[in-house]
Amino acid sequence: MSEESDLEKTEPASPRKLEKSRDEGQIPRSPELSTFAVLITAGCGLWLMGGHLTSQLSILMRDGMKVPRDAGFDSSLLLDRLFDQSFDILFAFSPFLILMLLMAVTAPMLISGWLFSWKSLEPKFNRLNPISGLGRMFSLNSLIELTKALLKAALIGGAGVWTIWHNKEAVLSLIAAPLAVGAGHMGNLIVMSFLTIAGTMVLIAAVDVPFKLWDHYRKLKMTKEEVRQENKETDGDPQMKARIRAQQREMARKRMMAEVPKADVIVTNPTHYSVALKYEDGKMRAPRVVAKGSHLLALKIREIGQQHHVPLLEAPPLARALYHHAELGDEIPQTLYNAVAEVLAYVYQLRRHREYGGKAPNPPDILEVPAELDPENTAFK
Repeated sequence: MSEESDLEKTEPASPRKLEKSRDEGQIPRSPELSTFAVLITAGCGLWLMGGHLTSQLSILMRDGMKVPRDAGFDSSLLLDRLFDQSFDILFAFSPFLILMLLMAVTAPMLISGWLFSWKSLEPKFNRLNPISGLGRMFSLNSLIELTKALLKAALIGGAGVWTIWHNKEAVLSLIAAPLAVGAGHMGNLIVMSFLTIAGTMVLIAAVDVPFKLWDHYRKLKMTKEEVRQENKETDGDPQMKARIRAQQREMARKRMMAEVPKADVIVTNPTHYSVALKYEDGKMRAPRVVAKGSHLLALKIREIGQQHHVPLLEAPPLARALYHHAELGDEIPQTLYNAVAEVLAYVYQLRRHREYGGKAPNPPDILEVPAELDPENTAFK
């Protein structure tokens, strides 16, 4: 059961997969939204430019009806005149055509923004396979598209039929109406029909856009195995990362152990904790922790310190406070200055005794360690 669930596409697409699909030209598109946008643009364009276009067409029609006598007997002149007339018509309609072209290019970007991908232009010869083509023709997606097309045709056709039936008397009255009055009534009927169809297209686009978005993200869903594989590719194999972290810890431990022989003193618990301190007068503002560890690592620090004759001092409260409140490589807390100063004073006396002989110094018996820094102090548990 777990293998089957891992192979089911239940996980939403990751940002990486969304970006990859976008690079390949796979973005949600709504033809209905583009159709509606172009339709509205055409209606607004005709409403704003209708007067200008009508006057231009009237001029072109009047000039086109005036045929010089010479052109009537020379076919080449008629062709030249037809070419000039066609160019004039194109020039007259160019603002409207440019507006429509801009909207046709801009409308698809309303959902997914601007995108240009060469991969979408690459030839895909597998689409020439007739078996795959038949599979696409009888697929669930094709059935959904066919249902949508039939519903759209029925909806728009029904809106058109309703408009004509609702205004049948006005349409029939156009036959007997004078030209000027009939033209006005015809314009009103055209505007009403346009608004009805545009309203129908709004409903179709309002349904199609969410469906296209839902279908796009549904197709990009990932299986749990794909998510795990992508995380491995992005963040690395967890086992490999664990080995790298282990190697890094081992290298850090070796560097730390290399600093133990350079320490001035090792404060111990005596076996649970070991903290190695170093202080250089004039170079350090306060003593620093060059090594620390607990249990086996603490014993290893003691062993290396004994091998290199680093002084050991058993001071359990101070060792615990240094271990828990001083990070490796950092200065000791200011509240421990007095206690550590006594320890260093003892170390310097011991060093002098080793060099010049005499009476051996006694280790400090009582070191002032704030109770709140000692994790084993029962008053602060």
